[in-house]
Amino acid sequence: MSKARLLCLTAAIAAAMATTFPAQAKKQQQQQQQTTYGTVAYRASVLHFTGDPAVTQQPYEYYEDGVLLVGSDGKVKTVGPASTVLAANQNVQVVDYRGRLIVPGFIDSHVHYPQTEMIGSFGEQLLEWLNTYTFPTEKQFGNKDYARGVARTFIGELVKNGTTTALVMGTVHPESVDALFEEAATRNMRIIAGKVMMDRNAPDYLLDTPETSYADSKALIQRWHKRGRALYAVTPRFAPTSTPEQLTMAGKLLQEYPDVYMHTHISENKSEIAWVQELFPASAGYLDVYNSFGLSRKRSVYAHGVHLREDEFASLASTGAAIAFCPTSNLFLGSGLFDLQQAEKHGVKVGMGTDVGAGTSFSALRTMGEAYKVIQLHKAFTDTPADKKPLTALKSFYLSTLGAARALDLEDKIGSFKAGNEADFVVLNPNATELLKFRSAKATSLEEKLFVLQTLGDDRAVERTYIMGKRQ
Repeated sequence: MSKARLLCLTAAIAAAMATTFPAQAKKQQQQQQQTTYGTVAYRASVLHFTGDPAVTQQPYEYYEDGVLLVGSDGKVKTVGPASTVLAANQNVQVVDYRGRLIVPGFIDSHVHYPQTEMIGSFGEQLLEWLNTYTFPTEKQFGNKDYARGVARTFIGELVKNGTTTALVMGTVHPESVDALFEEAATRNMRIIAGKVMMDRNAPDYLLDTPETSYADSKALIQRWHKRGRALYAVTPRFAPTSTPEQLTMAGKLLQEYPDVYMHTHISENKSEIAWVQELFPASAGYLDVYNSFGLSRKRSVYAHGVHLREDEFASLASTGAAIAFCPTSNLFLGSGLFDLQQAEKHGVKVGMGTDVGAGTSFSALRTMGEAYKVIQLHKAFTDTPADKKPLTALKSFYLSTLGAARALDLEDKIGSFKAGNEADFVVLNPNATELLKFRSAKATSLEEKLFVLQTLGDDRAVERTYIMGKRQ
């Protein structure tokens, strides 16, 4: 029997079943679609990075008319020119996004989900801002139902903005972490998160102890780390809110569970740095405090690093720790200007972070736009402006995809379209607004098109978000 006749017979049987046994027919149809369209070809312009644009001569692959081929397991099968990939895969479903740009899902290297509801709070710098806004807000997260509602909004905002992975701070309450991981699991989303450890210099209603922070964190690690796509981060908030005893317990957790993350803040604000020196007078600096408790290593991520010294950059590179560059919040709180070129000089891994709620947008595109301004200002106010280079659009997109994946030690899973990677990706529409459409039409190179997107784009430019090959 010919293939055409077999297909006709199959359709006739399906039609007869639909009349007699509608439920069974629907189930069979779904199974047939899964078999026929197990592999899907997404056709669009496709971009992903293979290296750091600052150090690699050809750091990306770009296909003007390309195909991203995703298997039924939600992983990348291949990427390449449409003519080549489709010729080799003729019996696959094709989803046509021509006129759009497909990139790997954005990765947020530092964000606070409990601060979603206080985003855009007026008029303070870091330490005052924590006491005025952050701590009172976080008090509510001991109520899991409350935390779950905020987690749902938070995850929804990430997805709407094309963010498919995030390194997230919860609150001191274990319930806050449970609520976040549970919500992320409904979308099969990769989230790295942890309960804040904080036993001093905060309101009594937010304090734990070295012993309870250790016990609660250990229980959360055992409950969530590597369950599905969830990963755990040991999370001392920052040095001023943890006693030496608590930081010792954080180091103990890292020794007991060497594949978990460590997530904290460093050198965000000059007053903060002075405070750390007062609290730890024997230390040789802010980073030395963390180093002395064994907290710097691969999968340690330090948010901000605005005022790091050169020897501290060198130390971070030697331990394999990473920095989350958070331009929007650094500008919003008046914290200062991160020196990206120093990080590059020393080979420190860097990812982009929104730092909501001090950061004022969930959008990776808007965050890239603010990063460009930070580097421009750094060039304007440095003693050696000729040595400073503008932040290119290629580097910006790298920091939000492969660069962030490397910072999180997840390069073998996300951040690029390497075969076998998890198919988290975003479909960007360069014509999403009238202004974008008008300006994009004038762009003559890939880098100019990307720069227009990061300068004028926001969540409206994110047409679709896919997690493990599934449209959200």
